[in-house]
Amino acid sequence: MRIARLRSSDGEQFAFGTAGRSGWVTAGALDLDLPDIGAVLEAQRQIRAATAERDPDVDEQAVDLACPLVRPGKVMAIGLNYLAHIAEVGKPTPTEPMVFTKATSSLNGPYDPVELPEDLTAELDYECELAVVIGARTRRARRENTLDSVLGYCVANDVSARDLQRRMPQIFLSKSLDTSCPIGPWITTVEDIDDPHALGIRTFVNGEQRQGSTTGDMLFDVADLVVRLSATMTLEPGDVVLTGTPAGVGSGRTPPTYLRSGDVVRCEIDGLGALENRVVAVRG
Repeated sequence: MRIARLRSSDGEQFAFGTAGRSGWVTAGALDLDLPDIGAVLEAQRQIRAATAERDPDVDEQAVDLACPLVRPGKVMAIGLNYLAHIAEVGKPTPTEPMVFTKATSSLNGPYDPVELPEDLTAELDYECELAVVIGARTRRARRENTLDSVLGYCVANDVSARDLQRRMPQIFLSKSLDTSCPIGPWITTVEDIDDPHALGIRTFVNGEQRQGSTTGDMLFDVADLVVRLSATMTLEPGDVVLTGTPAGVGSGRTPPTYLRSGDVVRCEIDGLGALENRVVAVRG
């Protein structure tokens, strides 16, 4: 199943689709009040049955997709988690996941502009990532049942201000600029993805491919991350884990190549869809 957020002049609402079938069945058409992922999970059986039985009420191409996440409690991210990326930046291979967070206010829609605050950064960078959306309250998970904790997967772009990252004693601010976490275009639930570690992952800037790898290059896989994160904190439905980026980031190029106003960044992962965001300069 696909879970999306549709945006219209009347506001936003969840909508649902089935694999291999075009179009969306909206929460409104199902007469459901679904304020967040928790409510979707509670009504999941009803949603799945209704989505399979009825024709879509919204055409696939006639929609404006918003960020599929509503008020997540946590947006966690993993640094240095692809072996080729570790090599390109010349860092030691971590023995434990490098965990940081992004402010929830950084979340952005799959096709919405990414702001480049020129008074704050001249080194805005892209990082295409597999995002894991938690679907069950999880504390001290065991590896053999970690996927029971996962609702599904999205594409994410962990947009980063590299100059702020170098200058600050922590990386939270450099990772939390407004609009710096496009995510979507929808959540693809786990039963539609046979292996989250066998997916092609790519980034294009203005049509030029910059990143190209597979999620199999992860150092710590999805199960590792759920186990390790849930050992120290309770994971709640709707929480998000960004699982790291492959080689090819702008800061790893020779010379480094950063995003400029007008650039169009496309991040795509096989089976999950693609994000496409234009960079727009802002000041003040």
